[in-house]
Amino acid sequence: MSASSFRFCRTSIKTVLRTAEISRRFGGFTAMLRKQDVAAMRMDYKTPIGFDETDLVAKEPFQQFDAWFREATKAYNVGEANAMVLSTCGRDCRPTARVVLLKGYDNTGFTFFTNYNSRKGEQLNENPYACLLFYWHPLHRQVKIEGRVEKMSDEQSEEYFHSRPRPSQLGAIVSHQSSVIASRKGWFKVIPDKVEFWQGQSSRLHDRIMFRKPGPDEVLDENLTKKGADGWVYERLSP
Repeated sequence: MSASSFRFCRTSIKTVLRTAEISRRFGGFTAMLRKQDVAAMRMDYKTPIGFDETDLVAKEPFQQFDAWFREATKAYNVGEANAMVLSTCGRDCRPTARVVLLKGYDNTGFTFFTNYNSRKGEQLNENPYACLLFYWHPLHRQVKIEGRVEKMSDEQSEEYFHSRPRPSQLGAIVSHQSSVIASRKGWFKVIPDKVEFWQGQSSRLHDRIMFRKPGPDEVLDENLTKKGADGWVYERLSP
């Protein structure tokens, strides 16, 4: 070993030992300090405008989502406007969540593409209900969607597979999760019965408006619940 190599190794060993000693002596303090810092973390949203019932573009949630989604896609600092958290829960009652991409929406629901044999696919087979959550941080906006989930047709699944870039097709084919594309991968559609729109505001006085489908025998309080379009009602929620 050359002299320069020996000096480099000795210096590296000293650095490792020094780092280990610092971690041993101050690790507990650092963890406690980090915990205190996390508890103090907060952002005071300085949204220039409010969001109430008069700001709704429609009296049903799909057009309102479309308006916010289009704004998010045009915002230069929103990376993936169609990224959403998908939460599912199987028969074991243990919820799980992951980020997936929205692949389409209309006035019937919101669609995404996944592997039927994945954990989320199996959970949806056991319990066909899910929650979607969009969070567009630069806009201080969040949309939460709850509802029943349905599998879409094999033809739609096959059409989407062939529309994907060639590398993505090859990745799906060689994936250990899927060996038969038509039967293993496909569309799911979330058909909502609740959609909440959240706009961050200063002093934690956030604006929240929720659309929902009322129960068949539910008696509505007109002071709190407004009748919307297409069988929806909407309410302003506490911050």
